[in-house]
Amino acid sequence: MTEKVTELLKKKNLDAILISDGYNMRYLSGFGGATGYLYISADQKVLMTDSRYTTQAKQEAPKFAVVEVSTEKGYRELITECIRKDQTKTIGFEDQQMTCADFKKISSPTKDEATWMELGEEVNLLRCIKTEEELEKVAKAEAIGDQAFQKILGDIKPGVTELTIAAKLDYYMRELGAEGNSFDTIVASGLHSAMPHAVPTAKKLEKGDFITMDFGCRYDGYCSDMTRTVVLGEASSKQKEIYGIVLKAQMAALEQICAGKTGSEVDQVARGLIAEAGYGEYFGHGLGHSVGLFIHEEPRLSPKCHSVLQKNMTMTVEPGIYIPEFGGVRIEDLVVITEKGCRNLAHSPKELIEL
Repeated sequence: MTEKVTELLKKKNLDAILISDGYNMRYLSGFGGATGYLYISADQKVLMTDSRYTTQAKQEAPKFAVVEVSTEKGYRELITECIRKDQTKTIGFEDQQMTCADFKKISSPTKDEATWMELGEEVNLLRCIKTEEELEKVAKAEAIGDQAFQKILGDIKPGVTELTIAAKLDYYMRELGAEGNSFDTIVASGLHSAMPHAVPTAKKLEKGDFITMDFGCRYDGYCSDMTRTVVLGEASSKQKEIYGIVLKAQMAALEQICAGKTGSEVDQVARGLIAEAGYGEYFGHGLGHSVGLFIHEEPRLSPKCHSVLQKNMTMTVEPGIYIPEFGGVRIEDLVVITEKGCRNLAHSPKELIEL
């Protein structure tokens, strides 16, 4: 992946780059530890971390020189050594990931020797298009989610709490091979389902409830994401109506999404159908986002995103309708963009399930 950094150095006319974001560190070096920096130039590839992670770093990032911080030499001193060894004049840094205090601390010794340049989202954007190996890992994570969903259906009964369902989903994903969650699992029942990012509570499931479950896991660092909404008992006519509109909107977006379309164009397909059905005010979030090492990556499917989708990007497609004092529905799949369409990694049924 460091070849992409070489291209970025040329593009931005930089001598070196300092990586502080953990996801970008893993992407570029393989190191998945919780702290450290990467310094990359034409002549040096250095991974700096502390004694808790040096053994791990040497195993996971064999192409990098691993340097351990100490009481004598902290990150500031090590970074300064790298810059002076290269006689670096321009160095890029992740201004959107680094705090002002950290930047001031590490840059101050070299402020008269090197120009520090803000990179914005440039490094994050290197992760947009996935390799085949990355796609395999995302697909495996999504497959674990599919299996967990099938298992959880047998646990959804009156009297069971949202917290219990969330805990069991988490357990099933771990049992099936996940190394952890992509994000905190959402289980929202009844009126709670009208909140897109509701936090599971001790509320007990009741007959007639919409139950929205939004969950994902990590497999070898890569995330999955899916949402399914079911009804406990027999669905009412309005519940069936709302569910049918959301499903129609999602299927229409899945038919239209492909390389060459912009995020806003795909978003409008689903948003337009929901608006035509009279529920436009109840769909407030974007249609989707990219998924990779981090659960919310670029680009997005939203009215404000005009980025062009490209082959081998991974995108969620997740329209919803959320009506206060009634409930809500969200249906979400994770797809791989292809030249003429998409490949859906989610295989759980989407017809309305009444339990």
